Amino acid sequence: MKGLTSKEEEIMNYFWHKGPLFVKELLDFYDEPKPHFNTLSTIVRGLEEKGYVSHKAYGKTYQYFAVVSEESFKKRTLRQVIRKYFNSSYLGIVSSLIEEEDISLKELKELIEKVEKGNAEQ
Repeated sequence: MKGLTSKEEEIMNYFWHKGPLFVKELLDFYDEPKPHFNTLSTIVRGLEEKGYVSHKAYGKTYQYFAVVSEESFKKRTLRQVIRKYFNSSYLGIVSSLIEEEDISLKELKELIEKVEKGNAEQ
């Protein structure tokens, strides 16, 4: 499945948090200057082509809804980042977080406990 642009991800967040929407309803979430209806419609159709949303027809009007969950998207995106930037090494990403001091010793201990608990349950 193809990745999302920042605009596409922004729109997906509306579907994930608001539920099924018509393109006209998407416009209501934007401040002035609002994007043009056709621009949003094109982006939503692109999301449908990529497999992230589908639609239900009401005459000539379509109501779109997410078919990929936010949780599934987050997991897939994280795996892609780890594969692309850390050679598929989870140790590499944790090491990077430690080196940049973005993770505290307490958080690291909690992470180790979760891994150990997960391994014990298997």
